[in-house]
Amino acid sequence: MMRDKLSDALKESMKAKDTRRLSTVRLIQTAIKDRDIANRGLGKDPVSDDDILQILQKMVKQREESAKIYQDAGRAELATQERDEIEVIKGFMPEQLSEEKVREFCQAAISETSAQGLRDMGKVMGVLKEKHPGQMDFAKASGLVKELLK
Repeated sequence: MMRDKLSDALKESMKAKDTRRLSTVRLIQTAIKDRDIANRGLGKDPVSDDDILQILQKMVKQREESAKIYQDAGRAELATQERDEIEVIKGFMPEQLSEEKVREFCQAAISETSAQGLRDMGKVMGVLKEKHPGQMDFAKASGLVKELLK
């Protein structure tokens, strides 16, 4: 399904002559193809939609770091380019949950797993990742879970 969405976006970008979107979609497809090849070498199946969401999240994180570095180095045009790519990539990801919703889901996961302290954090994060893939920044959620378990 995600592959079809990306393929359609590639065709639309070509027709619209939207070079930024076209190059970004090609980068996404290349990252997916690279993971497919790596999986094939390990005897695994091609990447699933969940794996594609993980790839997209990683790409967003990489571009955020790059944009910050470019901004700090005084290269505003490159930082803007990275931010434009982030927007294109986020267009293929599910809607991100608000801070309040993330807190609510973290508390629900803690209740569901009957977590008592920090040693149960892995269980809680496992539940969150299973139920809400691609919908929240799990690094931030991890900090929130840690705060709630103290």
